[in-house]
Amino acid sequence: HAHIWFSIPICLMYLLAIMGNCTILFIIKTEPLLHEPMYYFLTMLAVSDMGLSLSSLPTMLRIFLFNAMGISPDACFVQEFFIHGSTLMESSVLLIMPLDRFIAIYNPLRYSSILTSNRLAKMGLILAIRSILLMLPFPFTLRRLKYCQKNLLLTYCLHQDTMKLACSDNKTNVIYGFFVALCTMLDLALIVLSYVLILKTILSIASLAERLKALNTCVFHICAVLTFYVPIITLAAIHRFAKHKSPLVVILIVDMFLLVPSLMNLIVYCVKT
Repeated sequence: HAHIWFSIPICLMYLLAIMGNCTILFIIKTEPLLHEPMYYFLTMLAVSDMGLSLSSLPTMLRIFLFNAMGISPDACFVQEFFIHGSTLMESSVLLIMPLDRFIAIYNPLRYSSILTSNRLAKMGLILAIRSILLMLPFPFTLRRLKYCQKNLLLTYCLHQDTMKLACSDNKTNVIYGFFVALCTMLDLALIVLSYVLILKTILSIASLAERLKALNTCVFHICAVLTFYVPIITLAAIHRFAKHKSPLVVILIVDMFLLVPSLMNLIVYCVKT
């Protein structure tokens, strides 16, 4: 019931995130000066943020307009596919974003010829296919489970919460869910390694002005990584270790997981732009 009181401002924040990302995409498309690799990466990030917001907004509207907490299993599986698929897509984009700094630092003369729009478009397509393939088994494995009630009482359909409502054995879902979580954590580990190497190189630059210029973009990238992974890790830790967790706390953490990356990326990259 507490979530109903939060639904109005949260709905407004979702709409703000969607409109803000649409604005960023429009500006990047219409402004020739922004047709650069960094802003193509930002386009991918905005698209994945929009996917996350659009897949979550129907739940908030359902609660706000109809006070309906239940959702049919099939609708839940569809929402889960798009929420986790968008999350994987954003994780993948954050993984390849250090390429921008790597090439700018190690091979600046060939920066534009390496990161062409066609290559970046192919990268985006590969990342989208990766996210779809990793998430595709979830709806089918969850559909095979037996649920004791016709409508699932969930605010958002996340994999860990959905499979807990099943009355049958869900070992397959637990194992595959752990595999997908490992893929996401591997992305984070590679991102951290990338920035360690980048920062090590930047700090070896003699000129302070050049060092600050190189650090500029890295700071914005790191902010985007933190706003994405901190809520995910917090939510996973609560699910794993908090035995007597408050539903309200879980709802707030989930809202952070779904909203913070979209809103903070808007702020971070609007300031950068």
